[in-house]
Amino acid sequence: MQSRMRLGDFLVAYLQKIGVQHLLGIPGDLVLRLFARLGRPRGLRIVTFSHEPGVGFAADGYARATGRLAVVCVTYGAGGHNMVNPVAGSFSEHVPVLVISGGPGEEEHKLGVLIHHQAKEIESQFRIYQEISCAARIVDDPRSAAEAVHEVVQAIWREQRPGYLEIHRDMVDRPIAVPREIIEWDGRLHFARSDDRKVAEAVRETAACLNRARRPFTIVGIETFRFKVQREVRQLAERIGAPVTTDVLAKGAFPMDHPLHMGVHMGPLSARPIVKRVDRADLVLNLGTLLTDMNLGSAPPQITRDRSIWAVGGRVNVSFHTYTDVQIRDFLRGLLRARLKKHRERVRYCDNLPPPSKETTRRLRVTDVLHEVNRFLRGRRGYLVVAESGDMLFGGLDVRVERGGGYLAQGFYASMGFGIPGALGAQLGTGARPLILCGDGAFQMTGPEIAQAPRYGLNPIVLLVNNGGWQIFRPVITQQELLDVPPWPYARLAEDWGGRGFRVTRVDQLRAALTEAARIRSFVVIEALVNPEDLSPVSRKYIEASARHGRIAAA
Repeated sequence: MQSRMRLGDFLVAYLQKIGVQHLLGIPGDLVLRLFARLGRPRGLRIVTFSHEPGVGFAADGYARATGRLAVVCVTYGAGGHNMVNPVAGSFSEHVPVLVISGGPGEEEHKLGVLIHHQAKEIESQFRIYQEISCAARIVDDPRSAAEAVHEVVQAIWREQRPGYLEIHRDMVDRPIAVPREIIEWDGRLHFARSDDRKVAEAVRETAACLNRARRPFTIVGIETFRFKVQREVRQLAERIGAPVTTDVLAKGAFPMDHPLHMGVHMGPLSARPIVKRVDRADLVLNLGTLLTDMNLGSAPPQITRDRSIWAVGGRVNVSFHTYTDVQIRDFLRGLLRARLKKHRERVRYCDNLPPPSKETTRRLRVTDVLHEVNRFLRGRRGYLVVAESGDMLFGGLDVRVERGGGYLAQGFYASMGFGIPGALGAQLGTGARPLILCGDGAFQMTGPEIAQAPRYGLNPIVLLVNNGGWQIFRPVITQQELLDVPPWPYARLAEDWGGRGFRVTRVDQLRAALTEAARIRSFVVIEALVNPEDLSPVSRKYIEASARHGRIAAA
């Protein structure tokens, strides 16, 4: 890195300095020059997809799985607007993604005419991204360009949310000034700092509450994963010795095969033993848990403030006392230095599945699919489960990944279309083989991106649960034809796209297909046909609760 560089060269050097290896995107005329600069020899590895939503979801999956910054480059207008939905999901669920967009040059601005890909105004795309990013800048001044890039990236990492840079095409080759501070900077990105005095007070009061408690309970939320404190959470849980659950959004943030892990907490929709144990708790420690309708099971909070501690959003609430400027990383590390009473409660893992049937030649049910996934994963290493939105988002809550395996899902924003590209991005970044739980409706949105897998040496297993449409809403909708999607030959498409395909209707067939898929080096699509009226247990509970509370109206 030098004190004076072309902007495009500076951007490559800067991204490499912070450890970026991949660039995901789709080229377009208003970003071609920048795209070429980023992908030059000794530059970044370029990964392209078929459509910008696939790019956005792949970047989201990459960042979730690796815990690193994901970088996207798309063209102005048609490309940037296509990215809005995936980036909105990343914003909602605290995922660090840098979106770099091209744009029309200065001379084109001066013409005073409408520019192709333009919406209302030339700045309209920038204004949209201001709503779904923690920092957004148009880089149009050579004197401050380097600082603009640096400020946006620092904000992304500090807040663990998307950021946006718009670089117009005539800026790419323009020389810019690079401040000495950036040249000498070691490339490390930092989280927000806490007020040490407030941390000490919050830790002191929390430790006192924990030591008085007779039946404590811990709920782990997504901030523990985003701010890289999974190890500290596990150590704290073992120090306390009480049951641990994750919320819906944080499934996978605590080891699912840990002896203290009880399952997933979803308010009153949790497995019955979890509901009872939370009701019995005299203190509930919430670590990084967001108050969302999904996490709360479509109901008001059941845990009263007088018997709870909440550490989230840079603050800690201990009963009715609030400590601001206390980041979860510092809070957890402070608790680990405190003297804490050890409990010795025996914890039993709970899910919502009925006992598995011994009959393996009958027609598949959704619960059979989930049992077979758990059977397949038991004792296996190196798998990452990715649950698509829809019935499989809720069905995935009853999947148990062991031996260090991972789990990804959009547990709050819940956009259909995340699963396939999100899994490709996750495998690209980690090397772990994804097992994707996906419905046929969501597959028809972004599933064809699976055809990109052979180009990049990726080999996910797609378990496509085919119920003939968007059937998660069947219990609450009268016009059933609104839920239909056309039948696709999914297994044959997999073969045509360079993978392997299976079509199964029985338990024994699914079991055999999963076993065979584990041996196949290419990607695999297993189409599992189930009854259109069949749903996972948690889906039934959630849809019924939402309908009861008036959040879903029959059509």
